[in-house]
Amino acid sequence: MTKDKSYDKTLHHLQVELVKLQRHVIARGQKVLIILEGRDGAGKDGTIKRIIEHLSPRDIRVVALSKPSDVEATQWYFQRYVNHLPAAGEIVLFNRSWYNRAGVEHVMGFCSDHDYHTFLRNVPVFESMLTDSGITVIKYYLDIDRKEQKKRLEARHDDPLKQWKISPIDEKALKHFDDYTKARNIMLRATDSATAPWMVVRANDKKTARLAVIADLITRVDYADATPHDTHTEIVCRFDETCLTNGMLAS
Repeated sequence: MTKDKSYDKTLHHLQVELVKLQRHVIARGQKVLIILEGRDGAGKDGTIKRIIEHLSPRDIRVVALSKPSDVEATQWYFQRYVNHLPAAGEIVLFNRSWYNRAGVEHVMGFCSDHDYHTFLRNVPVFESMLTDSGITVIKYYLDIDRKEQKKRLEARHDDPLKQWKISPIDEKALKHFDDYTKARNIMLRATDSATAPWMVVRANDKKTARLAVIADLITRVDYADATPHDTHTEIVCRFDETCLTNGMLAS
C-alpha cells in the first residue's frame, strides 16, 4: 500500500470515529471545546478541515476571530470568546483563541506587559471555571521548526489557493522565531493544568500530525463503540518540561 493510500485509509477510519464521538456528544448533551494553537504555518487549518469534514455542521462550529474591535478592546479580555463557547450537544473548535495574548500580542507588542502577566495568571482560573461548568477543554499546540516554517510560508506566495493566508504578521514570523519560542515555553508552563492540559504536536510532517491529533482527540471523550487507534505518542504528547529538550518542540 502506498503512503497516500495508507494515509487515506487511516484518515477514513479516524473520521468514522469522530462521527461516533459527535453522535455521543449530541445524545448526552456534552459540551466540547477544542483549542488549536501553534506557530504560523503549523497546519491548524488543515487539521481542523479534516476534523470537521464529515461531521454534522449543525452541531459543530469553527471560531477564528479577527482582531478585536474598538469596543471589544475595552471589554474584559475573555468576553468576546465567551460568546462562542459550546452549548449542550456542541463541539466548538477555536482556530487560535485567547492564547493570542500569550503569543502574537505579546511578541508583537500589541498588549502591555501588565495585560500579558495578568492573562497568564488568570487563564488557568478561567479554564477551571469552564471545566467546572461541564465544558471539556482540549488544547493542542502544533509546532514546526524554523526550516519547515520558512518552506510553508514561502509556499503560500506560490499557491493561488493559499493567498488568503498571507498576512503582515505571518511575514514577521520567521524574524521573530526565537521570540515566539520563548513566549511558547512561558505560555505552556504557566497555563498547563490537570483540568485543561496542553497536548504538544510535532507537526513537521503535516499528514502524520493530522492523523495523530485526531487519534488523540477521539481518546478525550469516552463515547460508545469506540475503536482503539494508535495514539502516536512520538508525535502528540502531554506537555511537560522534557518536551522542551527532547525534540517534541522546536528550539
